[in-house]
Amino acid sequence: MPSPRTTFKMLAAGAFMCIGGPALVWYVSPTEEELFKKYNPDLQKRSLENRKERQEDFDKFVTNLKEYSKSDKPIWAVAKEAEERNRREAAAKMREEQQALAADIERRRQEIRSSAGGL
Repeated sequence: MPSPRTTFKMLAAGAFMCIGGPALVWYVSPTEEELFKKYNPDLQKRSLENRKERQEDFDKFVTNLKEYSKSDKPIWAVAKEAEERNRREAAAKMREEQQALAADIERRRQEIRSSAGGL
């Protein structure tokens, strides 16, 4: 059995590593503001311009996660279903746009034919 002195040294070293390690990481890690100040001015400007868009994307992501978590299914399964549904909706919207464009082209052709026929 180790002596009490060895046990104390072991406990002190363990406490130093368990408390001192994370404290050191916290101390040396830069804050977001410090990182931002180190950007060159061009990057700072771009970052400020894109901040609102990134925040909206993150808010949308969190909202989707909250919706997915309401289901009894695993989140990844619900997310896959939602992705598939969005893909189908986008394809349907694209088909509708193409049909509307084709109808517009046909209408213009008819207008051109009718105006050319009167000449």
